Amino acid sequence: MRIGVPKEIKNREYRVGLTPESVSELERDGHEILIERGAGHGIGASDEAYLQAGAQITDVDAIFEAADIVVKVKEPQTEERKKLKQGQILYTYLHLAPDLPQTTDLIKTGATCIAYETVTSPRGGLPLLKPMSQVAGRMSIQAGAHALEKAQGGLGVLLGGVPGVRPAGVIVVGGGIVGFNAAQMAVGLGADVTILDRDPDVLDGLARHFGASARTEYSTRTALQNLLPTADLVVGAVLIPGAAAPKLVTREDLQSMQPGSVLVDVAIDQGGCFETSHATTHDDPTYVVDEVVHYCVANMPGGVAKTSTYALNNTTLPHLKRIAGLGVRKALETDQHLRAGLNVAMGQITCKPVAEAHSLEFVPPENMLESI
Repeated sequence: MRIGVPKEIKNREYRVGLTPESVSELERDGHEILIERGAGHGIGASDEAYLQAGAQITDVDAIFEAADIVVKVKEPQTEERKKLKQGQILYTYLHLAPDLPQTTDLIKTGATCIAYETVTSPRGGLPLLKPMSQVAGRMSIQAGAHALEKAQGGLGVLLGGVPGVRPAGVIVVGGGIVGFNAAQMAVGLGADVTILDRDPDVLDGLARHFGASARTEYSTRTALQNLLPTADLVVGAVLIPGAAAPKLVTREDLQSMQPGSVLVDVAIDQGGCFETSHATTHDDPTYVVDEVVHYCVANMPGGVAKTSTYALNNTTLPHLKRIAGLGVRKALETDQHLRAGLNVAMGQITCKPVAEAHSLEFVPPENMLESI
């Protein structure tokens, strides 16, 4: 197959769909790889490195015109969606539930769109989302610590405190991959950490891992409201696979929080888990609502592009090799976990949470395989 990798064009997005090492793997399998000129510069991968790996260097229009599979990192931007064609395969993060314009555009293209974030695993979980969740969870604490500095509009609190001065109080809402990694970083920096979750098994695992280093609490509306007045930093780390994130902190709740406290919304790709959240960029990452600082960068892992790209390729490459080697129909037919990643196919929504989010018709992915 012919596999195309355009340069990411979202604000400050430095990741790239394939590393030179991944290109080499695919080239050895007999596939033709097209890389947009300069696509890998954000991770330190030169065009020459891609050429040596067996790729062809070309321009973006040639990629969308010729590629059977378009491999990206972030959701296609408006100008990219206009270039997609019927029968083409799009393999990337999509996050469609909070994004009706993108959903509508992808329906119109007739492309087969596989979303990294809803591919499942025989062992459970979301393996293609996991590496970026790990990165974002860890970055949430770095970002929150910076936002707490007075010059950034924060309280002027050092996350770990110093002898004789208390550390910052950190609440992590959600104990999954993002929440665990956020808590791990916050504990490592010496913060006073509380983790909220609704799954008793998750809470049990967190308690065993952290011991006395972090508190765990069953997540209820009351529990969160009781914690907010003393919180210095709140990390939103909730996820409902494929669906819009629930709004757990309301505008009214901000009235109880300390002026200069910080909210970091890691769920912003799925619409955000705070009522006052809206997506921001690395260029302008924060804003203030009712004296509470909000950090809502929608592509946090793009800030550490090299780490993120290699971590992502470790999980996306095996599925890509199957799609390219077997053809998309057979790959989807023989792998129910990859099939869970099919969000849009031939003008139909094939992911139930996305269909429900936009009140659109849902067609089970199994029903679309003959048409692909």
